[in-house]
Amino acid sequence: MKSDIDALMQARNLDALLVLGSAEHNPSMYYFTGGGHVSGAVLIKKRGAAPILFCNDMEREEAAKTGLEIRSLSLYPVADLLKEAEGDMTKTGAILFKRLLTDLGLTNARLAVYGKVEFASAFGTMTRLQTLLPNLQLIGENDSIFIRAMETKEESEVARIRRMGQVTTQIVRLTQEYLTSREVRADEVLLKEDGTPLTIGDVHGKIRLWAAERGVEFPEGFIFSIGRDAGLPHSTGNPDDLMRLGQTIVYDIYPAERGGGYFYDFTRTWTLGYASPEAEEMYAQVKDIFDQLMDNFDLNAPFKDYQRITCEYFESKGHKTQLNTKAPLDGYVHSLGHGVGLNIHERPGSHLTASDDNRLTPGVVITSEPGLYYPEKGMGFRIEDTIWVRPDGVMEILAEYPYDFVLPMKKWKRA
Repeated sequence: MKSDIDALMQARNLDALLVLGSAEHNPSMYYFTGGGHVSGAVLIKKRGAAPILFCNDMEREEAAKTGLEIRSLSLYPVADLLKEAEGDMTKTGAILFKRLLTDLGLTNARLAVYGKVEFASAFGTMTRLQTLLPNLQLIGENDSIFIRAMETKEESEVARIRRMGQVTTQIVRLTQEYLTSREVRADEVLLKEDGTPLTIGDVHGKIRLWAAERGVEFPEGFIFSIGRDAGLPHSTGNPDDLMRLGQTIVYDIYPAERGGGYFYDFTRTWTLGYASPEAEEMYAQVKDIFDQLMDNFDLNAPFKDYQRITCEYFESKGHKTQLNTKAPLDGYVHSLGHGVGLNIHERPGSHLTASDDNRLTPGVVITSEPGLYYPEKGMGFRIEDTIWVRPDGVMEILAEYPYDFVLPMKKWKRA
């Protein structure tokens, strides 16, 4: 949680955090600001002190909505900085940061740097900054303080993820109703209202429209794929593919609040009208292990324990998994789940090599998403829900939705 940041800084001997970039679509900045139209901002948080947000005067009122202490970058006139840097733009940026840090007493400090910015420009500026402040230590972290803090959610954060779940399932419901109400051609191709074939691209367009109408975005995209593409876990779907009966559809949708806020992650697998016996059997296996996991998730258990359970189950059914096959291309090919929040993928992780501290602790929000993939058979399957590990130990799915595999078509009867 956000309240853990000072303790994490203390444990890592960090004097301050420097966060760069806009307040939107920038999780580290958003975590402090809550979003808003603040571009090119600089946030500095000293250990034990509240963050300070430096911004342009044009955005001062937007910045003020964050509730943070605001300081104007106009106090450091660009013309003066550029003159001092003799026209060198990289040095100009370095001088600006030198002055910000000097004013905050951070010239001899361990400073961790975060944010979403153009890497080449930031790297050049930070490199030059170290020549101007030789006693400053710039720290880069793979195991980010923010990802650690974000791992457990406050109830207000969970409420926002829950709302995203409600919007997500509304979009999924609209998609289901649209598909099942289509006319069907003799060759089992679905038709649009004008009688032309319905394509994956057409469905993608509907999904984007329904999301926009509900004020959510797809900063990481989404997956709606059919047939062979459904057997490729991260195939978004070929826009030109026709929508047909009897083929598996993997619908993995992970929208976020507008402006880069909280995500939700959700998958259902469908087939329209009917399914082959082999597809029915594989779907039943995915649903079986999904249900077993929901019944057996234990508070504070390592998340990777359930990846092992899932692998063992699928191998008992004759499928390859990462347990005994290096990088399998069919069968069960990925890990069970991940944390969800301001990033679509957060801690805790469930891969077999994850550290033991990736646990189902109170307050984490995770996905559970077992699947099977056989692209050469033209089929793939995944079921996914987003789950809150409540403080009382209950594992709560944040947005319920049916698990029907075969969706009956309203205007088609099998001969």
